[in-house]
Amino acid sequence: MQQDPRTRAESGVLGQVDAQQVPRYAGFGTFARLPQRHEVADHDVAVIGVPFDSGVTYRPGARFGPAAIRQASRLLKPYHPALDVSPFAAAQVVDAGDIAANPFDITAAVEQVKDGILGLVTRPEQRFVLLGGDHTIALPALQAVNELHGPVALVHFDAHLDTWDTYFGAPCTHGTPFRRASEQGLIVKGHSAHVGIRGSLYDAADLLDDAELGFTVVHCRDIDRIGVDGVIERVLERVGDHPVYVSIDIDVLDPAFAPGTGTPEIGGMTSRELVAVLRAMRALNIVGADVVEVAPPFDHAEVTAVAAANLAYELITLMVG
Repeated sequence: MQQDPRTRAESGVLGQVDAQQVPRYAGFGTFARLPQRHEVADHDVAVIGVPFDSGVTYRPGARFGPAAIRQASRLLKPYHPALDVSPFAAAQVVDAGDIAANPFDITAAVEQVKDGILGLVTRPEQRFVLLGGDHTIALPALQAVNELHGPVALVHFDAHLDTWDTYFGAPCTHGTPFRRASEQGLIVKGHSAHVGIRGSLYDAADLLDDAELGFTVVHCRDIDRIGVDGVIERVLERVGDHPVYVSIDIDVLDPAFAPGTGTPEIGGMTSRELVAVLRAMRALNIVGADVVEVAPPFDHAEVTAVAAANLAYELITLMVG
């Protein structure tokens, strides 16, 4: 009988396929080569793909993001030295597959994503990381989180505010999820923040509207002035002791680090800066997260997908460590 190639912790947690037995480029392409949901009796953290990009306003392609991120995640190893955690042994992490969302009806898709998350995350102690997909999916994710935890503090990493009202009359797109979330009472106003914002706006009033919706903005240019430590201080002070949802639009990174995205903006964060801010959030109660807007058709040598896979790994480690 062939030996089970998966690692198993002393606690019984089923981990990754053992790379010493099966090369990283072989086998099923689950996130980080983790077990699928049906392979275990229960789980603590679910990685969920949402291949949906019908809410984009410029370059499409994020529907292929989950597959690309999973492929790039084959390089992830079981021990996180910076945080001194073996996340896939500390908790049962699974790849729960994809939520199939209607590509022609955004309203229906939002409901499907929310229901899909709640079908996989049924208890408050369970956590999830979404692999997008465009940023529209953050709205149903916050709706699902609200049913389990009530309003949460939102830490949103992005080049763009995503608090605009409508595009061509459509209320739910990748540029509107956090206006809708604020209007629906899903976030804790006064304790939510955007980080990495830059680029042009439609009007100076955009920032005033955003503040009225309950956000503070840490502009990307602030990093030059206050440094990464200053950004960390502002984020942690803003969030306080509330449960936290973390949303990462990959375009928060400079296009040099993430070219494969739909609406790139120059002057972004480096991957090292973003990782440093995330790791400083270790003490927070992160109840859910997403990594979105990876558009493989515009990627080069998997640069963007590798960044996204590692960011998802950081989020999982924060959740369990």
